Amino acid sequence: MREVIALVSAPSGFAGAVGPLPVETPWWNHVEPVNAALEGVLGVPCSVLRLVSTTGRGMRGGVVTYHVEAHGEPDRSQLHPGERPSCDAPKRLPWARLGGPAELVAWADEHVTRTGPAVQVRTWNLSSLHRLPTADGPVWLKALPPFASDEAALIKTVAACDPPLVPRVLADAPGRLLLSHVPGEDCWNLTPEVIREIVPRYVAVQAKLAGPNPGVQPRPVAMPSFGLPDTLVHGDFYPGNWRSSGVVIDWADSTWGHPAYDAARLIAFTEDPSLHHLITEVWSHAWRTHFPDSEPELALRTARPVAHLLTAVKYQEFLDNIEDSERVYHEGDPAEELRTAQSLAG
Repeated sequence: MREVIALVSAPSGFAGAVGPLPVETPWWNHVEPVNAALEGVLGVPCSVLRLVSTTGRGMRGGVVTYHVEAHGEPDRSQLHPGERPSCDAPKRLPWARLGGPAELVAWADEHVTRTGPAVQVRTWNLSSLHRLPTADGPVWLKALPPFASDEAALIKTVAACDPPLVPRVLADAPGRLLLSHVPGEDCWNLTPEVIREIVPRYVAVQAKLAGPNPGVQPRPVAMPSFGLPDTLVHGDFYPGNWRSSGVVIDWADSTWGHPAYDAARLIAFTEDPSLHHLITEVWSHAWRTHFPDSEPELALRTARPVAHLLTAVKYQEFLDNIEDSERVYHEGDPAEELRTAQSLAG
């Protein structure tokens, strides 16, 4: 259960607070239902700028206070006094500032023709995501922080090897991109069929890209090769970033390093233990197809604790680069990853 308090800034200035209002999803960064609830109460479209505070834990639930921008003067009879949120802070991202969401949509409108209002779906310290209706179907507007990888460039790199494995980049500029719609559902309920489809295709792409680093950020923790090459590493290769249509999304954490890191990440996020052996088998067979003398099983066994060390470093990077009020998304994550790495190594 999530309840929302909105601190509302209007074109004329800070207007007050509204809520708590119940919303249908628990995840803090899922703001589409938040904006829908607010428009129903205030009578004008709204955009969430950032999380101010929360009583929940683990990125979900509780009473969540947001700074919200109203795109028009709200019904003030629904508002009550509230603490005026700060309009600036160190490390605040562009889309978390007044006018930020509108500026992103205005940029997108230079590249696509909308057939209806833009819908803000998610926003937090790692990305902003809008769904834009067009005559050809939905288009996705994504913005990224400066510490993210160049997702548009990486998607294009993968597309040069296997176009159907990634969404199509429709337009891009520093810190933002427009992506084609990907049908299907996220693969949280991972099946053997999806594993057998996606893993070998992804390994084939990595094998094609193996060689000298073309300028992608390298992984900060090295490990023995076990006969496998350094290549492009997705960085967050878990079922939530797979679509049932056979597409892999969200390449903003991509780096250059040992390919076993991705397989280890996949196993860590696959809840069904019976699938861990299948992942190992399919991934190892795929790599031996391209590098017959390699030892992928040993590489993956070694990579499992190392992958958690890398994730701890990544989470700390998030904490080092985001504003104070949104650190709640990641507090405690580096320590948890270090504990998991120690447990697996032991």
